[in-house]
Amino acid sequence: MKKLQILGPGCPKCKKLAEVTEEAAKALGLDYELVKVTDIKEIMGFGVMMTPGLAVDGQVKVYGRIPSLEEVKNLLSK
Repeated sequence: MKKLQILGPGCPKCKKLAEVTEEAAKALGLDYELVKVTDIKEIMGFGVMMTPGLAVDGQVKVYGRIPSLEEVKNLLSK
């Protein structure tokens, strides 16, 4: 099971990233858990200074922007 973490305080961009990530995971048929990390100290612990961010299994894949659905699919399929 992949652990997908949305890193951000819950702003509109964070919510959009969560939607895109969930759509990509479902399209790929992944077994996943989506977790929203909203604590600033925890987000900074990932080394992320600009939100939103996406971490897959604890590893930051993208931050500071909302990637396209195709980009997220590509990130999740690796």
